[in-house]
Amino acid sequence: MKVPCVLTIAGSDSGGGAGIQADLKTFAALGVHGLCVITAVTAQNTRGVDAVHELPPEFVSRQLESVVKDFDVKWAKTGMLHSSKIIQAVKKVARKHGLKLVVDPVMVASSGSSLMKDEALEALLDLISGAEIVTPNIPEAERISGVKIRSEKDMKRAAKKIAALGPRAVLVKGGHLHGKTVTDILWSRGRVKRYSCPRIDAGMLHGTGCTYSSAIAAELAKEKRLEDAVANAREFVTNAIKHGRAVGKGAKPVNQVATLLRDAEIGRLLEEVGLAAKMLESREFAALIPEVGSNVVMALPGAKNSSEVVGLSGRMVQVEGRVHLTGFPKLGGSEHVANVVLTAMRHDPTIRAGLNIRYSPEIVRVCRKMELSLGTFEREKEPKRVKTMMWGPEQAIKRAGKVPQVIFDEGGKGKEAMVRLLGKSALDVSGLALRIAKARKAKDFIQEG
Repeated sequence: MKVPCVLTIAGSDSGGGAGIQADLKTFAALGVHGLCVITAVTAQNTRGVDAVHELPPEFVSRQLESVVKDFDVKWAKTGMLHSSKIIQAVKKVARKHGLKLVVDPVMVASSGSSLMKDEALEALLDLISGAEIVTPNIPEAERISGVKIRSEKDMKRAAKKIAALGPRAVLVKGGHLHGKTVTDILWSRGRVKRYSCPRIDAGMLHGTGCTYSSAIAAELAKEKRLEDAVANAREFVTNAIKHGRAVGKGAKPVNQVATLLRDAEIGRLLEEVGLAAKMLESREFAALIPEVGSNVVMALPGAKNSSEVVGLSGRMVQVEGRVHLTGFPKLGGSEHVANVVLTAMRHDPTIRAGLNIRYSPEIVRVCRKMELSLGTFEREKEPKRVKTMMWGPEQAIKRAGKVPQVIFDEGGKGKEAMVRLLGKSALDVSGLALRIAKARKAKDFIQEG
């Protein structure tokens, strides 16, 4: 299957957070081959742009001609186009070769530095007139349309005015408006589609616009419908924002490989939880399984809810002295043990795994003998309308002054007493459970002897 080629025509960011650097990372993450034509070189970092060196328009044209001569490229996105001469050079070659353009009308950097000369506006409007889609943020949409934007209604008015210039579609990005949600407006062939999601409190960011527009270009190059391309790109940039990296002293560059890293980590956790469960298929561990069964879990880094925790879809149960696995590793495979781990992670992010075993005073004594740190809570003190596996571990952690390796309770009315083991990985907690089982068995043997 042929890999689509997508071209970015933009400036270079020496800080690696925006411009062609952000575009090429986005292309790679979305599975297309990235090509680039550099229009300007900037001296910048996360705190601002110190200098801009515009490349000669003739050399921009040479780059474009060289790329289209060899590669089968249909889609290109434009970013920083510093002057009218640069814009005219880009427009001439793009139209000559029938390139479909996603125009990101970059005017000002996230730090506030100007990235386009005032005299270039008229040329930019001409470029926009032949674009497949133009993707302004609020300040850019105001300057292009002349509409003061204070509401979603104003965004629609601005989009309609920009569409009147000639592009097939307009996406007005609403991140600059205040509110708990961020809404983008897509105007296409007179129809409006609204995209909305909760605002992410990520502080000052760098490279969001570049990443968003290049993701749209990549999705369109993969022959996605416009509405789906925007939706996919929006999800992509949202994940990149959530996992932005504080690598400098200013705005955080968004992380274009966040989704790839998360998918890889999910795969690793699925494998590890499966191996950890297999480790426990022993007669020694069978004696530690509670009536409700056992589950072993491991959370993604920074997990906030059980849907980000890998656990067994069923439980480990004991049948005639043997361990039987009744499920398979999956995201969201556990709620109870997952909630214990999620509570622990809020206090110590390195604790990402957990396993529940049955309670007995003997097992607690074995844990003490092994010099494991212990914490406990009393179920009869549990307030109404709370989740036991979040409230209880929270109490145990507060009492212990840290996240203990073992959290237990003696049960309550209709509630089975339980021991939970915590650790950095699923293999760690399974290994700990086996050591407890062997220590308990050795103790029993000594007593019997």
